[in-house]
Amino acid sequence: MRIAETSDLWWKNAVIYCLDVETFFDDDGDGTGDFAGLTQRVDYLAALGVTCIWLMPFYPSPDRDDGYDVTDFFTVDPRLGTMGDLVEFIRGAKDRGMRVIADFVVNHTSSQHPWFVEARKSKDSPYRDYYVWRADTPPDTSSEVVFPGEQTSLWTKDDATGEWYLHMFAEHQPDLNVTNPKVRNEIAKAMGLWLELGLDGFRLDAVPFFLETRGQPKDEAAKLDPHEYLSALRSFLGRRNGSAVMLGEVNLPYKEQLEYFGGTAGNELNMQFDFMTMQHLYLSLARQDARPMAENLKSRPPLHPDNQWAMFVRNHDELTLDKLTDAERQEVFAAFGPEKNMQIYGRGLRRRLPPMLSGDAERIRMVYSLMFSLPGTPVLFYGEEIGMGEDLRQKSRAAVRTPMQWNATKNGGFSSAKASDLVAPLARGDYGPENVNAAAAKRDPDSLWNFMARLIQRYRESPELGWGEFVVIDQPEPAVFAHTCTSDGATMVLLHHFGTGKVKVTGKVGGEDAPKRAYKGATLLDVLDGGNVPLEPDGGFTVELGRYGYRWFRVQQPGDQLAP
Repeated sequence: MRIAETSDLWWKNAVIYCLDVETFFDDDGDGTGDFAGLTQRVDYLAALGVTCIWLMPFYPSPDRDDGYDVTDFFTVDPRLGTMGDLVEFIRGAKDRGMRVIADFVVNHTSSQHPWFVEARKSKDSPYRDYYVWRADTPPDTSSEVVFPGEQTSLWTKDDATGEWYLHMFAEHQPDLNVTNPKVRNEIAKAMGLWLELGLDGFRLDAVPFFLETRGQPKDEAAKLDPHEYLSALRSFLGRRNGSAVMLGEVNLPYKEQLEYFGGTAGNELNMQFDFMTMQHLYLSLARQDARPMAENLKSRPPLHPDNQWAMFVRNHDELTLDKLTDAERQEVFAAFGPEKNMQIYGRGLRRRLPPMLSGDAERIRMVYSLMFSLPGTPVLFYGEEIGMGEDLRQKSRAAVRTPMQWNATKNGGFSSAKASDLVAPLARGDYGPENVNAAAAKRDPDSLWNFMARLIQRYRESPELGWGEFVVIDQPEPAVFAHTCTSDGATMVLLHHFGTGKVKVTGKVGGEDAPKRAYKGATLLDVLDGGNVPLEPDGGFTVELGRYGYRWFRVQQPGDQLAP
């Protein structure tokens, strides 16, 4: 893979790091993280090897849903700084070779947004059609709510006019009416503004919901083809910034996800999170059996070359398990969230990986080695690189959104404010900052931070992982997952062991149809920290793996030039 081929589609082998400005680093000592503080930590992210920073919402907000309830799409929340502070941060990141994308919430606004404040005053308000209303009593939608226990309906009656408004999420987050051309124009203007200020794209929140035309008259809904709209947004971004990316949150089965890529045209979302692999990964971990994840990956459809999967172990939301069967979900709960307080909405977990795996360093490293080795673009959530844990004292999804732990001093080095003034409490106990923090991790050569930095470096040196053709190598040992990624004549062989005993992994590079002497004199060249392994002339190999073992190899033919 020549570097010129990868540079235009930079996001295909990027390393994305998601963070929330308000919980990352507080510069002015008021207890809330800010852009000035984030700018001070840009070098930390560069040292880790991050190539793209994903910002959670930084727009003005009542902050009832961690910023996803927006009151103004065109500026920065004053708690976090100014537009100038944002631009300084973007410039600092780009000076160090990092791109910046940001969450963009298209599905809804806060009920305090000026548009909705005006819309609810009168049926004749010019902003009325910015939202979705109905005059008749809506049907029972309690079975469709996104947050069971927090919602009872998708509709709420507004006393001012006696009509109901749609909210796929909380009632303080009324849904925008994207069939309205004025709304679509406002969305484009806001995106255009942030692109002009230096953003390289957007993570689009809740994509299937914002393309929903529920509650609209049939003739109005017919005017908007949801996928044509998504394609139009992609075109708009391309005109404003030819390398801008749209990373979509689409938690659907693969067949439906393919539609949001634009099918064979690949002209809608550039990237989507692979929720299916993530969920089956946890099922495989619970069973210590790689087959559920392997079978899922075999079913993953091929993509247009301009599209990509985003791979993750943890994100900022619940760790959803909604695509598993009820029985499978209970297996994962029993293994990693046996207490009710660890579960959320009956379908997911509100925990981070290290506590789920009881702090088992070998197992944790195997999981991250696997994530980086799977075909796609790895996405990290802040604190993963140091092994942060959750705080189950916090409500709902806030359990995994505690402040970043920089050192063992007051407030974990996050802020100089009084503890009572912090935007969120610090984690406590075994995973509190006195035991888990970035300063100590960076100094320890055997830490998770240094392991992660090495993985990132190897991933960036292995474009086959972002660009290559992916093949699962079937294994007689159920605890072993083996696969190859091949691109531009280069092949990587990647092995991961979900079990605790010693196993011998056998396989063939190139499959059963490979010429019998195609690999005479070839070697599996170790990419991480082990020794090389000779290949049989037909491509056969045998590798021993220990407890939660993992190996990365590149096929080295006689006469091939060695990478430095």
